[in-house]
Amino acid sequence: MSQEFPAVLTKLRAERGISQRKAAADLGISQALLSHYENGLREPRLDFVVKVCDYYNVSADYMLGRDYVGFDELRHLISRLSELSAEADRLIKEVR
Repeated sequence: MSQEFPAVLTKLRAERGISQRKAAADLGISQALLSHYENGLREPRLDFVVKVCDYYNVSADYMLGRDYVGFDELRHLISRLSELSAEADRLIKEVR
C-alpha cells in the first residue's frame, strides 16, 4: 500500500470538515480502525480503498498518491478553463 494513503485519507476528511467518528460510521468501520488507517498503523483491504474513493469522490490513483489532482480540483480547473476560453472569445470579438 502506498505510504501516501494515510495522509490523503486524513487530508480529504479534514478538507470536508468531517469528524473521524462520522467518516467511520459512513464507511461502516469503527473510529479506532479509521484512526489506524489515518496513522498508517493498519493497511486497508482493496474493498475499503474503493469505498473511500467513492465516499470522497476521488480516484484510486489520487488516494494512493499516484495522481495529485482530485476530481474536485479537476472539475474546478475545467470550469476555469471554460471561463477563460469564453473571456478570450469575447476579447477577440471586441478586437475585431
